[in-house]
Amino acid sequence: MLDQVRAFLGSLPIGLPTIVDVGLTALLIYWFFVLIRGTRALRLVFGLIILYFVYVAAQFLGLQLLSQILQTGAVIGLLAIVVIFQPELRRALDRIGRMGTLRWLAPTPAGVVEHIATEIANASGALGAAAHGAIIVIERHTPLGDIAETGVPLNADLSADLLRTIFQPKSELHDRAVIVRGETILAAGALLPMPETMAPGRRGTRHRAAQGITEQTDAVAVVVSEETGALSVAERGRIERMADTERLEKRLEELLHEGAPPSTWWSLRLERLQPPELRPTLRRRGAEPQAPRR
Repeated sequence: MLDQVRAFLGSLPIGLPTIVDVGLTALLIYWFFVLIRGTRALRLVFGLIILYFVYVAAQFLGLQLLSQILQTGAVIGLLAIVVIFQPELRRALDRIGRMGTLRWLAPTPAGVVEHIATEIANASGALGAAAHGAIIVIERHTPLGDIAETGVPLNADLSADLLRTIFQPKSELHDRAVIVRGETILAAGALLPMPETMAPGRRGTRHRAAQGITEQTDAVAVVVSEETGALSVAERGRIERMADTERLEKRLEELLHEGAPPSTWWSLRLERLQPPELRPTLRRRGAEPQAPRR
């Protein structure tokens, strides 16, 4: 095995095509690890890497029986990998499809992101203080139109007051999810898919639904626990507990800016370096500018 690798490397002519080939391969491996970062699949990848090194050691030491078992298992493992990494493969194909639509070239402006995060964080904090459960799903690149069709279409301006009204216990829409697209509440009362595998720990229905939608899409979900009033954020099938409203707002800004092109990343940082009176503010139609929070 090692001799074959040496022979292959020795036969490669060192030139521009070889450098490009190695660079693209390294980029593909890096992109794969970014894709499975923070998921259960990462541990499985490390397990496969360990098995590969065991196979190399068995070949080097001449352990024929062990080598044969590992070779036979590798054939079956190819089919098992497709099943195990089904969510990650779906997410990878979804990202490739988004690149074809060129939506990633038009990221959400920084001011809009801050407005979305502020309104949702304020509404979640108020709902949590009143122990009213809620789940708010924020669309990023993957369209959620099919999910929104399972609920009641609203197409209303995003505001904390409207979100609090939707999730009042006497409201008929409070048991299901709200879908947010940009600064618009697309629909309320939407039905979310359940996860294929359950995360460890005791989870309520809203947390399971948040895990399911974020496993199948790149959306971000905010969950308010009806039992404890605790705030959580779900992304890539992972659920993070938020300490308070300010932490939730900051985390939402980070997630909504994640994956933006470098120009947007630098513009956001440069905007925050400016004095507060010179920063661009987002004024909604007919609304007064909000006072800074303490």
